[in-house]
Amino acid sequence: MADSNSIKVFGKIKSIINSFTYKVTLENGVEMQVVSSGNMKRFRAKFLPGDEVVVEISNFDMSKGRIVERKK
Repeated sequence: MADSNSIKVFGKIKSIINSFTYKVTLENGVEMQVVSSGNMKRFRAKFLPGDEVVVEISNFDMSKGRIVERKK
């Protein structure tokens, strides 16, 4: 279930840090480090630099985010 206190923004993967952590450039130009959501880890979704994703950011801590969807 998605958290109601979150913001969803589009971004593009810039680099891979490790298997579940990525550096993403958001549509507003901000770079942040994000992790794959639990469902993405469960199905072992792989991302490459340049992939467009939807990042969910918490209202309480704007420095952390998680990938919830990959755009095609």
